[in-house]
Amino acid sequence: MLYALALIPVVGLLIFIYFNDKKEKEPFGLLVGLFFAGMGTIVTAIIAELVGGLILGAVFPANTVIGGVLDAMLIVAPAEELGKFLVLRLITWKNKNFNYNYDAIVYAVFVSLGFAAFENITYVFGSGIGTAFLRMFTAVPGHACFAVFMGFFYSKAKYASLTGKKGACAGFTALAMIVPIVIHGVYDAILMGGGSSEIPVLSGLSLVIWIGFVIALFVVSCILIVKTSRNDFCIVSLPTPDADGMVQTIYRPSIIGGWTCSCGSVNQLNFCPKCGKQRPMSTTWYCPVCATPSAFNFCGRCGCPRPLSPS
Repeated sequence: MLYALALIPVVGLLIFIYFNDKKEKEPFGLLVGLFFAGMGTIVTAIIAELVGGLILGAVFPANTVIGGVLDAMLIVAPAEELGKFLVLRLITWKNKNFNYNYDAIVYAVFVSLGFAAFENITYVFGSGIGTAFLRMFTAVPGHACFAVFMGFFYSKAKYASLTGKKGACAGFTALAMIVPIVIHGVYDAILMGGGSSEIPVLSGLSLVIWIGFVIALFVVSCILIVKTSRNDFCIVSLPTPDADGMVQTIYRPSIIGGWTCSCGSVNQLNFCPKCGKQRPMSTTWYCPVCATPSAFNFCGRCGCPRPLSPS
């Protein structure tokens, strides 16, 4: 029962994020790996929080308002978000499947919810059903929201890197770390600062501000998810222009036209947006240079043009 309550919100959010990936679903093995790697970041977070807490506690007592706020902003949030970002970067930055704008949000959320799942299990088994229901609507979605912002800027960093804009890449990479840390820090600081106060009015005001902050965070995150999903585009391009002088993207749908899925959906994507089934690869050819299988006019690995069919 407690396991279910701890994991239901995690599973629900993962499904929501996954099925908003309309253009091309990510490999299941990659997503599972990201999820469990996210779980592993709990170890580095605990170590960093223990060390940081000891240092900060020597200057500001933890049971004071200023101590609680600084602990949230300078210790807890950076320890957790930087660990998630490191895993995200190491696993996905050079991964060949990272080829669409929305992919970054999917990857970041899977990493973050891996962390949230482990954390939630420990809290629920330590504090009971009441905590499970409370965290179902606050902490777990909160971790997903932090990841949405991380993925949003992480995708922009990847696109800037692919287009040769090193300055923009560095700036967006910094934002992919800083923005989630700040949001997470404020989220925790409002609670920890108010909870450390001996003044009831301040504690009550802190709760009201926190509720407003959480609602705004959830709304903005949902808007980012929906807009990024609807406006998703391929971020990987090839330098060879086509007959019209346009640079072809690896997954440009017009290359091989439409197809009808077994579920009845007619579309031009590589995966059915209704059921997620992969497009039949009956038009696959093998690159004569690197032997990579492809169904497009250019090899997705080396950019070699598709050989002309014998006349």
